[in-house]
This record gives sequence, C-alpha cells and structure tokens, in this order.
Amino acid sequence: MNKEWSEKNKRMQTLIGKEAGFAEGMDVLLDLRKDLFSQISSIVNTCPEDAFYRMPFAGAEGYHSKTLAYSMWHIFRIEDIVAHTLILGDEQILFSGGWKKKTKSPIITTGNELKGEEIAEFSKKLDIKALHEYCRTVMDSTDELLLELYYKDLKRSFFDEDKNRVIDSRCVSTDEDAIWLVDYWCKKDIRGLIKMPFSRHWIMHIEAMCRIKAKLDQKARKAVD
Repeated sequence: MNKEWSEKNKRMQTLIGKEAGFAEGMDVLLDLRKDLFSQISSIVNTCPEDAFYRMPFAGAEGYHSKTLAYSMWHIFRIEDIVAHTLILGDEQILFSGGWKKKTKSPIITTGNELKGEEIAEFSKKLDIKALHEYCRTVMDSTDELLLELYYKDLKRSFFDEDKNRVIDSRCVSTDEDAIWLVDYWCKKDIRGLIKMPFSRHWIMHIEAMCRIKAKLDQKARKAVD
C-alpha cells in the first residue's frame, strides 16, 4: 500500500476515534480523498482512450485484474449507493444528474457481477470524460455529507428497512459476487463506512489503477523500442 496514503488513512482513523480529534480527522480524510482523486485525474488526462479497457493482468488475483474504467465506475457507484441510498436515503447522483446516459453505461450496478471479458466489453462502452465527471460529482457530494457529520453520528447503525432500500434500488446485482455487499455495508456503522468505502476502498482500487497504468506504459515503451 502507498506509504503516504496508508499513513494518512491510519492517522485519520485514530483521530476520529476520539471526539477531541474528530474535526481534525475529518480534515485528514478530505485531504486524503483529494490526493487520491488527483491520481485518478492524472490517469484520465494522460492515458490514451484504449488504455481504459485494457486488462494487462487479466486472470490475476486482485483489483489490478480489472480495467481503469471499471475501477473508476466501481469505486464511485459504491460510494454513490452508500452515501445516498443507504445513509441519506435520497436520490443517487447517477440518477439525479442523468449520468447513466452521459457515461453511456449499460448498467447501474457496482459491476461486481462482471467477469473476465465482460469487464473489458463494459469498459469499452463508457465515455471516460463523462465517467470522470460523474466520479468528481459523487466525490463532491460525499465530501458535503462528511462535512455535516458530528462525532455522535459515527455510531449510527443500519436496520432492515435500510437494507431493503438498497436491495429495492436494484443497484446491487443479485449475483453471488455482488449481493454480499448489502449485508457488508448494513452491518457497519458510519465510522465503519468511512473506512470502507469512503477511504480504504479508494486506496486499494486506485493503487490497482496505478499498477495497471504502469504495466500499460511499460508495454507501450517496449512496442516503441
């Protein structure tokens, strides 16, 4: 794990564990998210279009086995669902902003159900510029949510009605590789959701994106040589 990101994440988790450090901890969280998103933006601004559906580690175990486009979609669909459907109980950014049409996505789910070549084919269909803007819009919306939290909110739990609301949204596939997410999220309190998916989930997938980009860059250099 990236040392700087890991240290910031650890510091944030320690700080929000006590009321006296909560405000500072949330500042660290927002700063971490800003750093991580700048990495996504850098990838979007420097990689060619075909890089976003390539799978240089296809078949490997780990997040790096996906594509750049899938990783972006996955991170922010999960965040959108958790922030809006689960926590706030309002309309997801995907729908309120018409982002499904803008991104040209054929799905509204997290993408967990996609396998192998399905991931590449899905990625080819996405408008990367629009996807990047969707991701930014979700991040900004979640940041607003985080800024409105108080220390006492960290212990807020979720119940069957919350779980059913997520299921009814149909934004999580019933596939066995996806449906477990609903229980996973609903068994956490707000503090747990700050860790997964609002911070550590980002780190894991963005590190994977960096690894994918590095491998694609390496292949491109060899092709030129």
